Amino acid sequence: MILSVLSALAEPTRLRAMHMLRDGEEHCVCELMQAIGATQSRMSRHMQVLKQAGLVVDRRDAQWVRYRRNSDVPSEVRAVLDAVLAVNFDEERKVA
Repeated sequence: MILSVLSALAEPTRLRAMHMLRDGEEHCVCELMQAIGATQSRMSRHMQVLKQAGLVVDRRDAQWVRYRRNSDVPSEVRAVLDAVLAVNFDEERKVA
């Protein structure tokens, strides 16, 4: 499972999406698309990979899909995810 998580996070678009979902809130795919600059089909494909890795859950809301971080991931996966997001966040702050 850790390998699929790391593989999912290795792609910059998915990593940016996970950063947006760090707040624990639900985000519409339209918000993710706009912030990341991705088309709807591209964003949906990336979110599907994150979902298959068990990192996000989704909920349909009319024509949109809303995503949030999966709170039921095993503790070792949560530790890896938190570490990756923390390191990446610190690196982005240094560049900015």
